[in-house]
Amino acid sequence: MTVYLPDGKALDLPPGATARDVAEAVGPGLARAAVGALVDGELYDLFKPLPEGARVRILTEKDPEYQHLFRHTLAHVLAQAVKEYFREKGYDPESVRLGVGPVIEKGFYYDIDAPEPLSDEDLPKIEEKMREILRRDLPLRRFVLSREEALERYRGKDPYKTELILEIPEGEEISFYQQGDESFGFTDLCRGPHVPSTGRIPPHFKLTHVAGAYWRGDERRPMLQRVYGVAFRTAEELQEYLWQLEEAKKRDHRRLGRELELFLLDPMVGKGLVLWLPKGNVIREELMAFMREEQVRRGYQLVTTPHIGSLELYKTSGHYPYYAESQFPPISFKERGEEEEEEYLLKPMNCPHHIRIYAYRKRSYRELPLRLAEFGTVYRYEKAGELLGLTRVRGFTQDDAHIFATPEQVKAEFLGVLDLVLQVLGTLGLKDYRARIGVRDPKSDKYVGDEAKWALAERQIQEAAAEAGLQYTVEEGDAAFYGPKLDFVVKDALGREWQLGTIQVDYNLPERFGLTYVGPDGAEHRPVMIHRAPFGSLERFIGILIEHFAGDFPLWLAPVQAVVVPVSEKQEDYAQEVLARLKEAGLRAEADLRPERMQARIRDAELQKVPYILVVGEEERGTGAVSVRRRHKGNLGRMPLSSFLEGALREVREKQLDSVFG
Repeated sequence: MTVYLPDGKALDLPPGATARDVAEAVGPGLARAAVGALVDGELYDLFKPLPEGARVRILTEKDPEYQHLFRHTLAHVLAQAVKEYFREKGYDPESVRLGVGPVIEKGFYYDIDAPEPLSDEDLPKIEEKMREILRRDLPLRRFVLSREEALERYRGKDPYKTELILEIPEGEEISFYQQGDESFGFTDLCRGPHVPSTGRIPPHFKLTHVAGAYWRGDERRPMLQRVYGVAFRTAEELQEYLWQLEEAKKRDHRRLGRELELFLLDPMVGKGLVLWLPKGNVIREELMAFMREEQVRRGYQLVTTPHIGSLELYKTSGHYPYYAESQFPPISFKERGEEEEEEYLLKPMNCPHHIRIYAYRKRSYRELPLRLAEFGTVYRYEKAGELLGLTRVRGFTQDDAHIFATPEQVKAEFLGVLDLVLQVLGTLGLKDYRARIGVRDPKSDKYVGDEAKWALAERQIQEAAAEAGLQYTVEEGDAAFYGPKLDFVVKDALGREWQLGTIQVDYNLPERFGLTYVGPDGAEHRPVMIHRAPFGSLERFIGILIEHFAGDFPLWLAPVQAVVVPVSEKQEDYAQEVLARLKEAGLRAEADLRPERMQARIRDAELQKVPYILVVGEEERGTGAVSVRRRHKGNLGRMPLSSFLEGALREVREKQLDSVFG
């Protein structure tokens, strides 16, 4: 067989040759350094036979792909270590049954059905077992079995691997990887790829936690234990990540939500349904006011639609049954004396409601673009195991808007929305982002509509992004079922990525609903829809903001913007005067008049992350001043109350991210 090197040189090798054979043919130095290969752009290990005519680039530990290889092998090392751990506890290793163990961002996990529950206290012992397996430098080898031979290995012993084998299509290779020997090693059903031996894995890894995970993500199936780990090339990368992990725990929006009294998730109300407490509602209302002001300035008209709609509405749009699994079940009832049932659905999307507002009368091209906006609450039946604080809920409010435009207006409208999204991100200090254009997968049948219109919509998004000077990637298969989209993936203060704002171009829903407008030629034409939500959802956006700011919100968003602290009860009357002035000026302020020591009251205001603490004593009362403390900046000194008000109000008005003082 013949394969080709990156420089175009051809190598003649025996049939069944592997990347290891290619490395050895090039030279002993490369053979020793090799950890895998890119074969026609696909990641291979050194064991898998190469296809005829393949273009092969040998990978070493210097290549970025090495990270995927060793993380995958670490998942197998974890599984082997767990089996050895239970053997030492007196269990038959076969009683440890294994699900799947993929590579994930920054690490790996393995789903395990163990004879007794694992806890975080077990992880250091299992981790030490893993390090021992690395020190043994167990060689890996790949082998292939027939379907019957593969089933025989697991039949009656491991239902999970048996199920996976039965799902492998007829004619597809069923491969296994063995590390060490059969008597004191580990073999697993796996497609690969892997490093050549366990000694080629860097020791810079850590098991982080154990979580429950339903087999195949189905809550009707058995609950397994998912052991997570992270792994890096260097000790410095690992330490940086572990620091981020600890910092993330401190910033966890669920913990801060309780401590700062922002929101409540009450199981008696229902899983994934948010109760906004007064302080959290301040943040919510400020964000909505900010968006409303921008929308009105940009020519949007505000509408309000119901929380439910006729099932027929969502059948017409395609959202039902397309998203049926993530929707609450339809509600059916009969009116008294009526034979026919009426069917309703908790609103999963706002767009069909806005479409009906557009369609209630004939439209002229002179009315377009028509921009309809709503803070619309929608409901999705997310699986209980996937709910997570504010970032994954069952009821959430979208800053939703739909623009109905002529085809000629699409690019300008798209650029206008793009400008709005960038303004939102910039105002909140979320300036580290990447753009991702989701287009359809031509091999998938999940998309609706005409191919030519899909191609046009995809081209319009890319042209608008290029005109705006936006750097972007194109992700095939990431489009909505009705149209392509542009998403913003934002990095927070810890470098974690979150998908936030989205803009979508849609030629299909206007077609499904038969929308038209009368053009200048007097004929009826089909409008185009642009769907947009710069925040995405208020719940998720606020959850991300809590963690990004660690609860230290900029002044304009802070639930309590200032606390007045008198030195002693003798200054309480002046503290009340200062409080009245602050409130009259429009600041959200409180006075702490508790009979506690002054330092204790200052500390409590700091713990509540109040931006400004105004201390008033005899000198301040005598001069109409306040002593200003800014969180994280300390004492800013004494100043006239009027000067503080002027600066603080400017800070709020301009939506500054930091103090205007000092």
